[in-house]
Amino acid sequence: MTTAARQHALIHSPELERGGYPEACPFNTTRAGRMLETVQSMDLMSGDDREIVAPQRLTREELQRFHSPEYLDVLRQAGSGGVDPLAALKFGLGTPDCPIFKDMYDYVALAAGATVTGARLILDGTADVVFNPSGGFHHAQASSAAGFCFVNDIVLAALEFANAGKRVLFLDIDVHHCDGVQDAFYGRRDIMTVSLHESGKTLFPGTGFETEIGSGLGEGYTVNVPLPVGTYDAAYEGAFKEAVLPLIRKFGADVIILELGMDALAGDPLAHLHLTNNTHAGIVEALVEMSIPILATGGGGYHVENTVRGWVLCWSVLCGEHQDAYDFMLGMGGVMMENTDWVGGLRDRSLLADGGIRENIDAEIDRVSKAIQTTLFPLHGL
Repeated sequence: MTTAARQHALIHSPELERGGYPEACPFNTTRAGRMLETVQSMDLMSGDDREIVAPQRLTREELQRFHSPEYLDVLRQAGSGGVDPLAALKFGLGTPDCPIFKDMYDYVALAAGATVTGARLILDGTADVVFNPSGGFHHAQASSAAGFCFVNDIVLAALEFANAGKRVLFLDIDVHHCDGVQDAFYGRRDIMTVSLHESGKTLFPGTGFETEIGSGLGEGYTVNVPLPVGTYDAAYEGAFKEAVLPLIRKFGADVIILELGMDALAGDPLAHLHLTNNTHAGIVEALVEMSIPILATGGGGYHVENTVRGWVLCWSVLCGEHQDAYDFMLGMGGVMMENTDWVGGLRDRSLLADGGIRENIDAEIDRVSKAIQTTLFPLHGL
């Protein structure tokens, strides 16, 4: 299937911009709406092959396909002000990163439902490429919240595909390790979980080392690439091409779920990598070339302007218009400011790695890549 023949859907509703996380929380829910505004202003929603689709809120029965009844009960009670704070804490609720807010159950059921809506569009043939910028809650466990994540939309969407007989590849390029998704599918081989993230030695949630490869029937179907502080474009791209891409191709997925967290970008206040959005765009382009249906989600990204721009760039790549996006406003002569703000188009300019630490970064990434090649490649006949 060619890019031009694909049908593209952007999942969004104004309801996702009302209420939601408290203003003091770093997880900013205005990002999706701002992305849509930029997409429309750049004429990236025009054409018969693109549409905006409203999400469907998940029902209690649908949420229980992964989450426990006890957890959902407390989640609903917390949103209505009817739960004891100590009881909520047992489920990860009421912490700085998982604050309790009004009507939270309904909000997270809608945000997660947007991703499942996208999965169903792919399954029924309505769309081949779907993006839900309001999704990507990869830390949520069956009975607890963590890391701004209350309902694990990635797990629920993957189950939707798997229950329809599809082999699912989940590729996560958010800066944080996808511990909730990994735990859910650690023993399965029909769903491969691949994560490139800042090492757990320096960043939450402290998991996702290259030795975590799955268990039982799932051995070899969990792939982790922990990255050192300061990882830059060329080093990241090298790890992807050498350690990840061969495994992705060998797996032979029917559908790809992609988490496009933008918190790996240089300047993000909650992480320590040194990437530009050109790396994200390049990975998306490599996936598009596989001609497999893609369900993309947002995720992290706590420098709002950089996140919005990165998502718009990735949408342009998903739609096959990334060259136009590269040329857009090029004449303005963009400059990456000291605060990492970028003036002049969607693509970041190239950033140089700190010469003093580049050798250490390269050595660590080479070590991890070789470990993956030694341990996992033979399990897949590579």
